[in-house]
Amino acid sequence: MESKKEFFLECYKLGIIKFGRFTLKSGIESPFYVDLRPLASDPKILKNLANYLLEMLPLDNFDLICGVPYAALPMATAMSLESYIPLIIKRKEAKSYGTKKLIEGIYQKGQNCLLVEDVITSGKSLVETIAEVEQEDLKVADIVVVLDREQGGKQLLESKGYKVHTLFNISEVCTILQENGELSEEEVKRIQDFLQGNHIQFEEKTRNSYEQKLQNAQHSVSKKLLATALAKKSNLIASADVTTTQELLALAEKVGPHIIALKTHIDIISDFEYDKTIVPLKALAEKHQFLLMEDRKFADIGNTQELQFTSGVFKITDWADFVTSQVIGGFESLDCFKNVGVVAIVGMSSKGTLTTASYREEALKVALSHPNVIGGVAQNQIPEELLLFTPGVNLADSGDGKGQQYNTPEHVFKMLHSDFIIVGRGIYKSDDPETAAITYKNEGWNAYVNSLQKNAVQG
Repeated sequence: MESKKEFFLECYKLGIIKFGRFTLKSGIESPFYVDLRPLASDPKILKNLANYLLEMLPLDNFDLICGVPYAALPMATAMSLESYIPLIIKRKEAKSYGTKKLIEGIYQKGQNCLLVEDVITSGKSLVETIAEVEQEDLKVADIVVVLDREQGGKQLLESKGYKVHTLFNISEVCTILQENGELSEEEVKRIQDFLQGNHIQFEEKTRNSYEQKLQNAQHSVSKKLLATALAKKSNLIASADVTTTQELLALAEKVGPHIIALKTHIDIISDFEYDKTIVPLKALAEKHQFLLMEDRKFADIGNTQELQFTSGVFKITDWADFVTSQVIGGFESLDCFKNVGVVAIVGMSSKGTLTTASYREEALKVALSHPNVIGGVAQNQIPEELLLFTPGVNLADSGDGKGQQYNTPEHVFKMLHSDFIIVGRGIYKSDDPETAAITYKNEGWNAYVNSLQKNAVQG
C-alpha cells in the first residue's frame, strides 16, 4: 500500500472534507465539513482503508466487528472481509415488526466486539451504540475511528476506559493538505482557532447519590435500603444459595455486619422449618441490621402469586422485606405484594433469554408505574426512579484479557449506574466468607463513590 499520507490524498480527491463555512447539526458554524461516505464508492480505497484500520489493532482481541450506522457500515464490512472476523449489524432503531431486533447477525453472549466509526466529534453516537451493543451482553473494549475531529469525543471515551484507535485527526489532515498546497496557512490557523474554542462537552446521564435517592424515595423499603447503605457504607447484597438451615444461618452471622441485605432462595433449603430457619434468620437480620430479600421470581397470575406469597410452609409475607418478581403477568399481578417491596426482573443474562428489547421496554413501563415496585434487575441502565440491582458481580473475573472489565463493581457502577451489587459464589463459596464480604463491601462502596466523583468532574 502507499504511504498513509498518499492514501489520505487519494481519499481527499473524493471530496470527503470541504473547507469554508458550514452550520453543523448542533448549530455551530464550522470551518470544515467531513463526510466519509464517498469512500464506500471506491472499492480500492475502501479495501485499503480496511487494511489501514486493521493494522492498528490487536486482531486476536475481537470476535465480532460492528459498524456504527450508517457511514461506518461499509467500512466494517470491508474489515470483516479482509480479516475474516464475523460482522454484526446495528440498526439505527429496532424494527417495529418481525423479531424487532436492534442487533442483526450471528453472535454469542460474552463475545468481544470491535466498534467501527467514521468520524468522532462529541462521542455521543458511540456512547449510545456501546450501550445498545452491551445490552445484548456483548463486550466492547476497542473502537477504531477513521477521523477524529478533536472536539472531545476521543477523550470522553478513553475516560470511560475504552481504547480509541484513530487513523487520522483533523490537525494531521490539515498539515498534510497544507504541505500539498491544498490549504493556506491562514485557513489552517482558522481551523485551529475553531478547535480550541469548540471542545464539545457531551452531557451524559448522571447518577443520583444515595442521599438524593433517599430524599425522593416513596416506598418504605426503598428508604430502608438506602438508609442502611449510608449507615453501613455498603451496597452489598450477599446471595445465600445454600441448601441447609445451618449453612444459611452461619453465612448470615459471618457476613451480616457488612451487607445491606441477604438474598435467599428459601425453597432450596432442604431441612426448612419456619421456627428453626426463619425465626433465627430474622433475629440475625435485626442483630446485624440487614434486610431479607427472597429471590422467588414470582411469575404467575395475581391470585396464584398471592397464595405463593402468603401461604404454604414458607409464608414469605411474614418475613421478607422485599421479593423479586417477573412482570410477565402484567400490572395487576403485582398488587398482592402489599407489605413488601418488589424488584422487577426486567432483563436476564442467560443464553437464549426471551427478555428482548421490546419486552424490557414494556416491563419498565409496569415497573415505573406500580407502587409496589422499588427497582429492577437488569443488565443495562434503567430509569433513575428505580433502584438497580445487579447480580453476577465477581472480583475473581476482573477482566476478559482483552482490555475491558466486566461484572466487577467498577464496571457496574460506572457503566450501568447500579445501586446495589449482588454477590453469590464470590462470598458463599469463599474459604473465608466474612473476609470476602468485607472485600466486596469496600470495593462496591469505593466504586459507587468514584462514580459520583466522575459525574462531578464531568459536570
